[in-house]
Amino acid sequence: MSVYVYAITAATHPLRLDGVTGVGDPPQPLRIVKGTSLAAVISDAPDELRAKRRDVLAHVAALENLMEQGTVLPLRFGALAPDEETVRDTMEERTDAYQERLKAVEGCTEFHLKVSCDEEALLREVLRQSDDARRMNEEIRAGRGGQDLKVALGELVADEVRVRHETYASGIIEALRPSAREIQQSVASGDDFLSVSFLVEQERTEEFVARETGLAEQHGEDFDFRLRGPLPPYSFV
Repeated sequence: MSVYVYAITAATHPLRLDGVTGVGDPPQPLRIVKGTSLAAVISDAPDELRAKRRDVLAHVAALENLMEQGTVLPLRFGALAPDEETVRDTMEERTDAYQERLKAVEGCTEFHLKVSCDEEALLREVLRQSDDARRMNEEIRAGRGGQDLKVALGELVADEVRVRHETYASGIIEALRPSAREIQQSVASGDDFLSVSFLVEQERTEEFVARETGLAEQHGEDFDFRLRGPLPPYSFV
């Protein structure tokens, strides 16, 4: 029977699971798979696993319980293995890598930041700062530009926006870097130009949040900073 995997820990982790249940309906009891120097917390996997609120909350609750007791490598919702033996074999095969990551995330939590910028405000900035873009826009508005000029203006503006997004993203990351142990940037989607996770030592979380709040205020109302955390360090496993 397939099993659901919540986290990997050191074998010395207290692993107190009393009163905590896992995913499924009814909720499945948690149990431990022991390796030589590592352990995994698992349960039987439901026949049909979907990201229902009940199961997501059960997953998070199990991780929070384990994190209160010690360092863990949290797996994201939906991690399955064919059986306990596969889990044990994987821990043995990757012992060095898992131990390295346990040491890296010890005493840390994750914050995830997404940032977007108002498109109209950014376009106004491009037209204000780029002589070429402003000239081309004025010619089009005066009726002197054809389709080729419109295409050229669109390409120029897109390049200018991309450069600004990259500059903003780099500046934000560098401003927050002193408060983070590790940084993991991911591909931004939608209107966001930045999607990045920070591994932050627990005693520095207030410092990190204060830095982020200050950055958001500095950038002003045209920017939308959305910070989530503290979270299990999913991005650093």
